[in-house]
Amino acid sequence: MSHHHAPSASETPAKPLRRDAQRNRDAIVAAARTAFSEQGLGASLEGVAREAGVAIGTLYRHFPTRLDLVETLFNAKYTELLIAAEEAAAMDDAWEGFCRYLEKLCQLQACDRAFNDLVSARLPLHVAGREMHERAKEICVQIMRTAQEQGALRSDVTAQDIAFVIWSQAGIIQATRTVAPRAWLRHLHLMLDAFRTQGAHELPEPPLTSEQADQTLATLECNEGDCREQS
Repeated sequence: MSHHHAPSASETPAKPLRRDAQRNRDAIVAAARTAFSEQGLGASLEGVAREAGVAIGTLYRHFPTRLDLVETLFNAKYTELLIAAEEAAAMDDAWEGFCRYLEKLCQLQACDRAFNDLVSARLPLHVAGREMHERAKEICVQIMRTAQEQGALRSDVTAQDIAFVIWSQAGIIQATRTVAPRAWLRHLHLMLDAFRTQGAHELPEPPLTSEQADQTLATLECNEGDCREQS
C-alpha cells in the first residue's frame, strides 16, 4: 500500500525555470548531496555554492533556508524508508519484518552522514518529510505490536527503545565510517538479540516516557551555531 503526503512549500508546483537557472539549481543540488553526505547537515553552504560554481546569493534564491535544501535532498530517502516500513508490515513473520525495517533504516543512516543526522533529530523537517518520517514510525510500532503478539519480541520493548537504536547507531556509524563501515550491522544484530523474547530478563529501569523522549530529542537538535547556520 502507499501513502501520499501534502506538498511542502519547497514542493509546490512552480513555473519551469529558465535553462540557465535550472542548470544552476541542478549544480547546487549535486554539490550539496556530496557535501552533506560527507560532512553532515553542518556542511558549509558557502562551500556548496563554490563547488557548484555559483554565488551564495544564487543558492539562496533557489533555497532560501538550509532546511529547504535538506528537504529537497532527502524526501526521496524518506520515501524509501516509508516503502520499507510498508513492506516489512506486510510480512507474515513480524519479527523478520521488524528486523528488516531496522536494518534498512540503519543502512540509510550508514550511507549518508546527513541522513544519519536527520534521523537522530539534528534538524527539524518541513511538513512533507516529517509526515513520512512519522508514518514510518507508526508502521514500525504496528510491526512491534504484531511481533509481540506472535511471541517473538519481548513484551516490555517500547517505541522509545527503538529511538535508542537510532541514537546509538548514529554514533557508531560516525565513529567507524572510515575504519569499519559495516560495524553498525554487527551492533544492530546484537541489539536485536536483546529484543528477543527468548532469554529475556527483567530490566532494571523502566522505558522512557514520551515526555522524556521529547526532552532527549531536544538536547540532540542543533543550536544556532551548528547545522542551522545559514552558511
